[in-house]
Parts: sequence; structure tokens; C-alpha cells
Amino acid sequence: MRLALFEPDIPQNTGALMRLAACLGVALDVIEPAGFLMNDRRLKRAGMDYLDALDWRRYRSWQVFLAAQPPGSRLVLLTTRGTLAYHRFMFRADDTLLLGRESAGVPDEVHARADARLVVPMRKGLRSLNVALAAAMVLGEALRQTANFAGDTPS
Repeated sequence: MRLALFEPDIPQNTGALMRLAACLGVALDVIEPAGFLMNDRRLKRAGMDYLDALDWRRYRSWQVFLAAQPPGSRLVLLTTRGTLAYHRFMFRADDTLLLGRESAGVPDEVHARADARLVVPMRKGLRSLNVALAAAMVLGEALRQTANFAGDTPS
């Protein structure tokens, strides 16, 4: 299981996602360009000292990221334009959960390339959750389904 951030805009969210990935033992990919420098103090502050425990990679573009994907792995996009609630999806241990930019999501090309498009169900009239909160919810469900929380064994 991996988290992938598509051209993130906000260093604090990226830092929080890095901390989440480190704590849950999930690798993280950052698809650039980002809207900030990767040595931004706000990113480091949000990630705290957890960044040293993080398995992460940077990709200079969407195309470079795609070329590096292992055969058979799925890209699972979290999007407000999703067609399936995340808790109704059957996750696999080799899935990559893809998160869009906070300001704009992902372009149509990326949306079309995703193997699944999941949504977090919400009350009508409200747009979206913070990207780190949505990722934590969906990643938690994915790890639960695949028995990949620390100490879990598949049933």
C-alpha cells in the first residue's frame, strides 16, 4: 500500500500526510511540481521528527511516476468526483491511494488513468474534507481490509 500526492499545494498538509504514512508504515510518493519547496519549514514542522522514519520518493512529473508503477498495481484516486464510496471498495495490499492538489484536485488525464475513483460520503451542500483527513479515513479502511495494520494477520 502506498500514498501518492499529486502536485501538493500546502506544505502543512504534505507534512501531516508524511507523518501519517510514517506512523502507519505506508510508503509515500510526491509527484511534482509541488506548490512549495520540499525543505519548507512548514512541511518539516507538520511532519515533525517522523520524517526520518518515512519511506518516500519524489517524482519530477506524472509521466515519470506512471512509468515507475509496478505491473498490476492499481491507482485508486480519492476525489469529490468519485463514483463509489470508499467503504464499499475492495482494497488490495498493492494499491496506491492517489490524492489530488488541495486547490484543484487532478486534471482529467489523471482522473481517467485511475483504476478506481472513490469518494468520502458527506452531507449534501458540503464540498470536501481536508486532504489529510480524507487520506487518513480511506487509508485506515484500506489497511483494515488488507490486514496491514501493525500486528495484523489476514483472516
